[in-house]
Amino acid sequence: MKITMLGGGVAGVGCAIALKLQGFDVEVYERHAVASNIGAGIVVWPNAAYVLDQLGVWSELESVSGQPSRMRRFSSDNEDLGAIDIELINRRLGYPSLSVLRSDFLGILIARFESLGGAIRYAHDVAEIEAGLAGRARVRFGNGTWIEPDVVVGADGRMASHARRFVHGDATPVYQGFVNWVGVCESAEDTFEDIVVDDYWGVGERVGIVPVTRRKAYWAAGAACAEVGVSDRSRYRDELRSLLCRWPRRVRRIVERTPVERINKIHVHDHDPIRRWHRGNLILVGDAAHAPLPTSGQGACQALEDAWHLARYLKESPGDLQRAFAGFTQARLEKTTNIIMAGRGLAASLFNRDEGFCRARNESSRSTDYPALATAMARGWAQGLPIGA
Repeated sequence: MKITMLGGGVAGVGCAIALKLQGFDVEVYERHAVASNIGAGIVVWPNAAYVLDQLGVWSELESVSGQPSRMRRFSSDNEDLGAIDIELINRRLGYPSLSVLRSDFLGILIARFESLGGAIRYAHDVAEIEAGLAGRARVRFGNGTWIEPDVVVGADGRMASHARRFVHGDATPVYQGFVNWVGVCESAEDTFEDIVVDDYWGVGERVGIVPVTRRKAYWAAGAACAEVGVSDRSRYRDELRSLLCRWPRRVRRIVERTPVERINKIHVHDHDPIRRWHRGNLILVGDAAHAPLPTSGQGACQALEDAWHLARYLKESPGDLQRAFAGFTQARLEKTTNIIMAGRGLAASLFNRDEGFCRARNESSRSTDYPALATAMARGWAQGLPIGA
């Protein structure tokens, strides 16, 4: 069986590895000329750690990652709002959580795929997907090349997915009313005493800082923004200085120490959940199927879960794609839908501009039963996987 992945990101390469390990013939097509790294970093929660262990990359990933022990919450005035015990989640699920730069993470996945004999065909931008004989997907790239594999896996992201359009008829993402500046800060000296995630909440604003080592971290600074505007790298520094001028010094210092070439600005979109992820011989995975907001903390993790599940369903029913695809979708739909909606709910709270609402939100955070919250997070993330007590 010839399987083609459309997209060389976490979902595409993760699925390609899982399918290779099950003995399938897999090729990956990526629209960019080189591996793309739009985001800054990833927290690999234990549900994704389990999958990465099955893919054979766990040890190498662990060697370039941090292991955060807590996620502390603060107001933009530096008030303590409580903390989530990440180690409690880890114990319940049997794997540690890791913080890693996205470039390192994707590089390890690509190297693993290549070690299995796989190759990524870069600079292949999908121009069209059409239904051929018996409804099978035929893919045309911008360079004029046509392919007609046995299976097409649409892992072409959230912003302009030809695969989602082929399945669903529409692939227009939903702007969720906020913008994220993301960056990577590295220092020649120790900057962080502990590997602890810090999450600062303002009025319609949020900053998260995730250390990877004592000298390296990635961060995201978000702010409510009514409309999608133009991103101009030459203005990023001034925009951030204006946004964070009254925030704690530690936040301002980390952002100031980040070279502007290591800062990106993203107008954040997601997708409404859809119930059908397949058409003919094409199946959607990752953000093309279920694109959660970064406030979910689970985007890359759920893409990796897709890889584990899809490989299992195709291995069990290689001669009946519709059965495999339907089983895969049923296994993944509820969990990914819940994660999308939870991400939207948190974003609506964090980027609310009403000061009274934000004071009440912060007070609620102070009174949260954090052990119960960590337990609930572990229970939800374990769904559908053979982990957790």
